[in-house]
Amino acid sequence: MPRIDAHQHFWKLSRGDYSWLSPELDVLYRDFLASDIKPLLTEAKMDGTILVQAADTVDETRFMLGLAAEHDWILGVVGWVDMEAEDAPKIIRELAENPKFVGIRPMIQDIPDDEWMLKDTLRPAIQTLIDENLTLDLLVLPRHLLHLKTFLKRYPDLSCVIDHGAKPDIRNEAIETWSQHVADIARTTTVRCKLSGLLTEANDQASIEDIAPYAFHILKCFGAERVMFGSDWPVLLLANTYQNWLDMVEQLTADLPQADWEAIFGGTAANFYLTKTMETL
Repeated sequence: MPRIDAHQHFWKLSRGDYSWLSPELDVLYRDFLASDIKPLLTEAKMDGTILVQAADTVDETRFMLGLAAEHDWILGVVGWVDMEAEDAPKIIRELAENPKFVGIRPMIQDIPDDEWMLKDTLRPAIQTLIDENLTLDLLVLPRHLLHLKTFLKRYPDLSCVIDHGAKPDIRNEAIETWSQHVADIARTTTVRCKLSGLLTEANDQASIEDIAPYAFHILKCFGAERVMFGSDWPVLLLANTYQNWLDMVEQLTADLPQADWEAIFGGTAANFYLTKTMETL
């Protein structure tokens, strides 16, 4: 089974479509491309990654697919499409002609309407994702979880994964409501969850002890077969290093059976994103 980082990003500032990136973000305000992460992947013994959108443009999706064509260790690309646009189904089908295009991610956390995901205007795009055997990454916050439960029940045939554990407010130790919603969603739907992004939701210099209650809850609720490791690099650099985050997750999962460990560090991501290309890995 390949060892996969299920969530990382690239960006090139001169492209000009990363509206959220500003000089105030300091360590993130520069180009991050394949040559920056490859030594980290080698050290981490990762066989490949899933490259996830960082801009809400189709142009960035095509940019990422171009990078994936150059680097065989970029196993899949999660892009972006305006899901409410009339031509969304057409664009999704066109992108799906590329075997490394595995799904899309709307930037739900930045959309003012918390119930956006329930709009009927999304139905044609969602049906196209289902028809093309593509996935949907859910970039949500705890306030979205009640609506997310409704969404997931509305589209049971859509393959979905929650990014970053739905970004719990670890900084303020706000676990109770988040944990209840997560448990309910895990029990009543088939959605997967990424064990990623937790350090950037915690205080500076957060320790494994700060992260553990949230990570263990995700593992308990979803089970290894529905959890996938992700670095969220380079956003991760706001909080820690690639290797340190990997070490934390390996420690948190050290007591699990080998089969569970292999699922979290590659099997779940491969089964979710790479069903069309597994035979080549």
